[in-house]
Amino acid sequence: MLEHLNLYLFSLFNAQAGLHGWPLSAALFAAERLILLVPLMLLLLWIGGDSLQRQAAVRAALATAGALAANAVIGLLWFHPRPFVAGVGHTFMHHAPDSSFPSDHATIMFTVSLVLAFSQSVNARRIGAWLLPVSIVVAWSRVFLGVHYPADMIGALFVALGMLALVNTRAPAALCTTLVPAMETVYRRVLAAPIARGWLRP
Repeated sequence: MLEHLNLYLFSLFNAQAGLHGWPLSAALFAAERLILLVPLMLLLLWIGGDSLQRQAAVRAALATAGALAANAVIGLLWFHPRPFVAGVGHTFMHHAPDSSFPSDHATIMFTVSLVLAFSQSVNARRIGAWLLPVSIVVAWSRVFLGVHYPADMIGALFVALGMLALVNTRAPAALCTTLVPAMETVYRRVLAAPIARGWLRP
């Protein structure tokens, strides 16, 4: 029954045959390029931030690594063919025929958005709140273009929520507290010149 619902929702969101022009270009940009905002936002939090912002950035990165590892395990335990492999709907972008569930793109977007949105840093929370609707656009675009099902996006959201809960437990929090000073030491040595000139925050 759930699979029937998944296929029904996919038929509602998947683009019709003949998609071209700016709607196709916009959807491809959302599906393939918006995810680049994640490393950019984490980098900006680090180079322009205080200790709380840097902790939020590192925590988001650690949570994302854990989420992608969880996705890999899920894919090994339960292979779910992508729509174009199953001969369902219309596909408008190239993708490897690996397991569709959960979506890695949506997992990355949701995980970083949620971890930042629930961090202690005000600036990180603002970035997280801004990235959440962008995450939804990315999730929609990949269903629209026929490389994922709606269930893949729901699965990605649940993985992200799980990582949000896990990264705020004692052990990951302690790891983050240990990593940030060590990373700051490397950062200050490698980029000593621009930091000395005031171009970057120490």
